[in-house]
Amino acid sequence: MKLPRYQFESDDILTTFEFISDGHKGLITKIVQYGATNLKDVYNLGFGDKNPVTGEVDDKIVSNNGDGEKVLATVVATIYAFTHKNPDALIYISGSTKSRTRLYRMGITKYFSEIKDDFELNGQINSEWELFRNGINYDAFLIERKK
Repeated sequence: MKLPRYQFESDDILTTFEFISDGHKGLITKIVQYGATNLKDVYNLGFGDKNPVTGEVDDKIVSNNGDGEKVLATVVATIYAFTHKNPDALIYISGSTKSRTRLYRMGITKYFSEIKDDFELNGQINSEWELFRNGINYDAFLIERKK
C-alpha cells in the first residue's frame, strides 16, 4: 500500500515490531507480534498498544489517536517484512472483539485491490474458510504471500 506509514523497529528475526502512533492523544507505542501456533507455518498476528508496565501487547485498549489509516498502513508494512523473511508463513488475524474484527474487515475491503496483488486472502465464517469476498462478516482472516 502506498500510504503514509510510521517507521518501525523490529527484533532480529522479524517477529516483533514497534512503532509510535503520533496523534491527537499524543505518542502511543504500538506493537505487532507474529506468534507461532501449533500449526506448521501458521502465525497469529497480535497487535495493540504496548503496556508500559509489562511491555506486552494490550489488544483491548482503544486508542482512537486519529491516525488509523497510518497505523493500518504500518501494520501492513510489517506483514510485508515478515512474509519476505518467512515466505511460507500463513498469517492468522482475528480481532480481540467482534468490533475489532469488523474494523479489520473494513480496512481489508478498502484496500483489497492492492492486497490481492501480493497476497491470497481467506475469511473464516461458521468455522469454514473461503476466499475473501467483500461484504461478508468474517470471524477471522488468513493471509498468505503469493509466490
